[in-house]
Amino acid sequence: MTDLLYWLQGPVPETAPPKVEMPPWGETKVVGKPLPRVDAYERVSGSAVYPLDFALPDMLHAAILRCPRAHAVVKSVDTSAAEKMPGVRAVITGKTPGADIPWFRGRGKWFSKLFDERARYEGDEVAAVAAETRAQAYDALKAIKVEYEELAFVLDPREALESDAPLIHEGTNRYGDPADYARGDVAAGFAAADAVVEGTYSTACEIHSPMEVHGSVVKWDGNRLTVWDTTQGVFEVQEAVAQSLKLPLANVRVIGHYMGGGFGSKLEAGKYTVIAALLAKTTARPVKLFLSREEEFLASGNRPANTMTVKVGAKKDGTLTAIEFSSIGSGGAYPNGASTSFLATDLYTCPNVKARDENVAINAGRARAMRAPGFPQGAWALEQAMDALAIKLGMDPVALRLANVPKASQRRGNQPYTSTGLAECLRDGAKAFGWSEARKRPKGDGPVRKGVGVASALWGYGGGPPATVVVKLYADGSVNVNTGAADIGTGTKTVMAQVVAEELGVPVEKIQIEHADTGTTQYSGPSGGSKTVPSDMPAARAAAIEVRNKLLAGAAEDLKLPFEELRLEGPDVVSAKDPSKKVAVTAVKALERHQVLVGVGTRGPNVEGKVISMFATHFAEVEVNTRTGEVTVTRLLAAQDSARVMNRLTFECQVQGGLVMGLGLGRTEERVLDRQTGKMCNANWHDYKIPTALDVPAEQKVLSVDLVDTECNTAGAKGVGEPATIPTAAAIANAVHDAVGVRVHDSPITPPRLVALLSGRGKKG
Repeated sequence: MTDLLYWLQGPVPETAPPKVEMPPWGETKVVGKPLPRVDAYERVSGSAVYPLDFALPDMLHAAILRCPRAHAVVKSVDTSAAEKMPGVRAVITGKTPGADIPWFRGRGKWFSKLFDERARYEGDEVAAVAAETRAQAYDALKAIKVEYEELAFVLDPREALESDAPLIHEGTNRYGDPADYARGDVAAGFAAADAVVEGTYSTACEIHSPMEVHGSVVKWDGNRLTVWDTTQGVFEVQEAVAQSLKLPLANVRVIGHYMGGGFGSKLEAGKYTVIAALLAKTTARPVKLFLSREEEFLASGNRPANTMTVKVGAKKDGTLTAIEFSSIGSGGAYPNGASTSFLATDLYTCPNVKARDENVAINAGRARAMRAPGFPQGAWALEQAMDALAIKLGMDPVALRLANVPKASQRRGNQPYTSTGLAECLRDGAKAFGWSEARKRPKGDGPVRKGVGVASALWGYGGGPPATVVVKLYADGSVNVNTGAADIGTGTKTVMAQVVAEELGVPVEKIQIEHADTGTTQYSGPSGGSKTVPSDMPAARAAAIEVRNKLLAGAAEDLKLPFEELRLEGPDVVSAKDPSKKVAVTAVKALERHQVLVGVGTRGPNVEGKVISMFATHFAEVEVNTRTGEVTVTRLLAAQDSARVMNRLTFECQVQGGLVMGLGLGRTEERVLDRQTGKMCNANWHDYKIPTALDVPAEQKVLSVDLVDTECNTAGAKGVGEPATIPTAAAIANAVHDAVGVRVHDSPITPPRLVALLSGRGKKG
């Protein structure tokens, strides 16, 4: 009998265009206001049930045995002792029937299995156990005997390209050919330049480290599987699980109502979900499988380290003549992206550009998308080079950037942007920060020196279809909004309620959100890439307008007035010509008859021939102790172009969080791998330094550049999640250079690294 696989292959089809007309909003009554989150009480009181909190009757707990070597062949796995231990109900390995499942697909082929015979990094999955308690499961892991044949390993992507480097996969350590981009004549551009700077910069590998670790709770009912998953996209997990277990999509239900942080690492399904499903099938009991904190550092994703060389040339007036950019990074032991060149090719107007990205396999945990994948690394290199160029030209760094603000996306066929707020971010941000005054202040004559820096960015993607939202207006005037979008802590549910409240005149408190459940909600892509607001809010607006139109049509019949004459005013439908003629919403006979009016809204296609991008400029002020190398960030200001701000409070929270993540990249975060063993040396929150409240500057301001953009989508909002973190680290690095006159090419800016540079023992630039 032939196995049939049921899953979506290729791109998800676009949703149909909206059925209603949606003119651009003018001044809004609800949208844009700083309303508290609709689920604020649940989140702060502890009553919100996250997947990690979830428990089912008769539930087992599971744990995964991971390879302790950087590179090894699994010769044998003896589970006999573990199977006899107290509380153990199942042990599975790659030899278990049904567990021979392919995993990690790229360029048309599978690179691995669920439990692969070859472990390619410390943390690769070898076996799994389900037991009555979590402690019993971990005790059983220790009883499993594994024979490994240890292999040579490589940790540096440049070393991985050498002819004698150990091969991680067959044939080559390259994940495909280098990605090249070019326009114009770079050699001629540099020849025409009055000033040229060149340097090599590197960023360390960062770990996502969300508060809630990755994991799932699973339960079978016959051949139907329900998954409670900590995920940014329930439909993404549904597809991957159905494919792996050879189930129809309709037989897999994924629920993800709350999620304790992801930053991109939870955009895709993890092995843990499928492993939990196999254990649950074997034991005929629900299974809960969540990673430990140490496993998070090894196996749940990272922002890959990159080494980038950038060369920039310009005329005396600051006009850029040429940019050359090359980057090498690693998706880790299994394929994922490591490109960083986008900013170099699109942020500034430049006729002659050449870029190359190389992605190389190494024996380390696989990368996953991390808040603006590739862009913070690219900004670290490009924006420091722009700063160095400004110094060489004798120009103000803000003025240099203003001289090269783009009107169109050069990388994407010179298509114009729907709106471009980079100039406003630079000008308004500099004014709010007090840039000119700060640059004139003395640096200090003692061991502590002060400096300021600036860096800019764009985010290259602006959301789009598919997305479908259903809005229901009930007979009592309350509203249900049904969407597949996840609220990953950004306030999606709140903004969704505001959009519907804007169109229906219903108080936000009377709107209930039903979301992120493949069994009950409508399709939406994963919440990532700053796409949730620009993708899902237009669909919510379309659904609300359809309900409003049905309501007005019913009221027109009741009042014997033309449909076009009516409008919603709070709880009533009112005549625009004669306000005395009105009917309460709950008294409209059509609503009374049907008891519920339903609207289905979809996200139409993006505008043709134009590009949607968000822009940002960040300013930083630092104090540097030249004796100890300690850097204190005293001020940060983020000027953000995201077009219409949907909720001022959640917008500012998003940007504040982005600044802190940028602070981590620039100042503290770094995965350290032991070159002798290949093991991660700091796989814990004690040694891996995430910024805390003590590291965040007391003055951290957000400036919104509220451009009117009627073409990006029918909500007029471009999103903010990614651009809020892209240029922060580079701005801090430029501020450090302004303070002490040495350029830190390698992140993070640690005291030992900076002291070495100040003493002349490190590379300077």
